[in-house]
This record gives sequence, structure tokens and C-alpha cells, in this order.
Amino acid sequence: MFLLVGLGNPGSEYADTRHNVGFMAVDEIVRRYSLNHFKDKFKGQITTGTIGDEKTALLKPATYMNLSGESVLSACSFYKIKPENIIVFHDDMDLPVGKVKVKTGGSPGGHNGIKSIDTHIGVNYMRVRVGVGRPTHKEDVVNWVLAPFASDDALKIQDTLAKIAENLPLLLIGQDQTFMNKIIR
Repeated sequence: MFLLVGLGNPGSEYADTRHNVGFMAVDEIVRRYSLNHFKDKFKGQITTGTIGDEKTALLKPATYMNLSGESVLSACSFYKIKPENIIVFHDDMDLPVGKVKVKTGGSPGGHNGIKSIDTHIGVNYMRVRVGVGRPTHKEDVVNWVLAPFASDDALKIQDTLAKIAENLPLLLIGQDQTFMNKIIR
């Protein structure tokens, strides 16, 4: 079984912000594969279903970004999912808007949601980094990630999320590079 985790912050005020692109990715996957509605559980919202031939659980932690690992650990423990079968979707300011990179392990790169997950389950899980761009001035970072996408960027992100959902079965069978090649803008 796989656990797909989208990182974001709960609440309508954060719904379309750059920091919630992980939630957006999971929502698009649920829509594309006509999965069940989310239920409140594991300090988050979760649903289960089958994607390709793989049984999956999809989780959106409701703990706010800095405590995401609590929700992930709770779901992993219940379903007995190893870190190698976890895929986390999150925003990355070091990538241009809509660019996607996949990696397993490594540092959190300043991302507090990833840092929290690392603390709770270790680093041996896959990360799908979705580019949200970077503000011009370093002091604008918080306002940047908590702001909605500009209209041109919103279109790029919608296209990227659709490609992520469409090509997700490749990640589930270990075809990381093929997955990234299909998403290149």
C-alpha cells in the first residue's frame, strides 16, 4: 500500500496559496481517479482507493505545515506503511513555477513540513517538489508562500497538477525519471 501526502495548511484562507500546492496535487489525484470523499482521521483528511494496480491512501494533514509529521506518522502506523511507500507532494521555492522534481531522502531544504515528517518517520520517502517560484526579496518569503498564485502562474500550476495526476502510476511502479520526463514544461 502507498501513502500519498499533500502538504498544506487547513482553512479556506490558505486554499489557493503557493504553500498549499501539495493539497492541490492530492485533490487533483482524487478527482482524476474518482476516489472516495475525504474523512477526518489521523489529524488530517484521508481517503483510500486504487490507482493503477496499487492500493493507496491519500492524506492531507490538518495540523498546519510545521506539524505535518504527526499526521503522517499516525496514518503510517495505522496502515503499516513503510517510508519507502510514501510520496509527499509539496511546494518548492527553489524551482520555477510549475517545474517538478522527484527525489528520495535528502535535506528538508528549509521546508518546515518536510522537516516535521523527517523528524517523525525519517528521510527515506519520496518527495515530489512542485515549483512555486521565489519572491524578489528574501524578507517577502512568508507573504509569498501564503499568497495565491498570479493568474498566469495559476494556469501553469493547474497544468502541472493535471500532468502529475495523469502520470502518477509511473511513480507507483518506480519509474521516477519517466514520470519527470512526462511533466517537463
